[in-house]
Amino acid sequence: MERSHVSFIREEVVHERPSRPQPRTIYPYGFISGSSRPASQGVNRPRIALALYSLNFRVFMGSETISSLYYGGRRIDQSCPNFSGLGVCYGRNGDNLPCPNDVINLYKKCGIQFIRIYDPDHQVLQALQGSNLRISLGVRNEDLKAIASSQTAANAWVNANIVPYKDVSFSWITLGNEVIPGPYAAYVPQAMKNIQTSISRIGLTNTKVTTVVAMNVLQASYPPSSGAFKSELAGVISQVAAFLLSTNAPLMLNVYPYFAYVSDPAHVSLEYATFRTNVPVVDGNLKYYNLFYAMVDAVNAALEKINAGNVAIVVSETGWPSAGNDPYTSIDNAKANEPDVDEKLTGIMYS
Repeated sequence: MERSHVSFIREEVVHERPSRPQPRTIYPYGFISGSSRPASQGVNRPRIALALYSLNFRVFMGSETISSLYYGGRRIDQSCPNFSGLGVCYGRNGDNLPCPNDVINLYKKCGIQFIRIYDPDHQVLQALQGSNLRISLGVRNEDLKAIASSQTAANAWVNANIVPYKDVSFSWITLGNEVIPGPYAAYVPQAMKNIQTSISRIGLTNTKVTTVVAMNVLQASYPPSSGAFKSELAGVISQVAAFLLSTNAPLMLNVYPYFAYVSDPAHVSLEYATFRTNVPVVDGNLKYYNLFYAMVDAVNAALEKINAGNVAIVVSETGWPSAGNDPYTSIDNAKANEPDVDEKLTGIMYS
């Protein structure tokens, strides 16, 4: 989903540059891992292995340098223990971007542990050498067909994009970003298998191979217990789930309450979509106080229906844009979509 988000950044950072440094706030996406606590009093906290939330960068436009990271108005640095499992999606669809070395140094300064990159950009990979950051590396959608069709092609991809970077910690390799459903969907299961074979040959036994899906893989999502995959995706989803079960790898999921809200604001309240409601949605004996939890649990329910309930979910993207679609997008709404780290994040996630 990197595309629109980066356009917002470009508008904030590049246009109408002031004559002297002035702070602006923008909202890139980030992900956080935490500890889990059991659900209590019927309030559901879905199974999530990692989750991405909005962060905001404080950008000083006059010098065009990124000085620090903030979350919910709190500065993030290595002295903040609650941010010790925090990471960001590093999208590069734009120009006049900071150089990779500066970005990676900022992440390290702020105590970031996880980074998702969408393709094997060699400048970024070089900057990550020796950083000790855990990386989710994406395979370009257009490369899936070749990798699925040939083990030799999969080996070549790994030799070009993994082998030279021995000091980079590749935790996940993602085969496709939101390609199911779509013309590339049929290539995903075999591409995953071929990349798994390739990385096993070079000894990457702790790197997990997976794919990234969005909520459009579901036929039903409300209430969450009715979650089910689209019937036309049964074949490919079953193959993907079987692979993930066999390798103990998670399914990566892009979860955007923003899109669910703007598509039906008459029936989805802004408060429910942005973690601010006191009125739950009741589903059996469970209560959902925000749309995010409900969306994740709909996918958990869908996995259970295909006997894949043990597949973990990594929320690979989420967030709320701060501009571009009035009246739904605003800085206040984007900030409201940042759950409280102390109470919400550590309450729903596990490492």
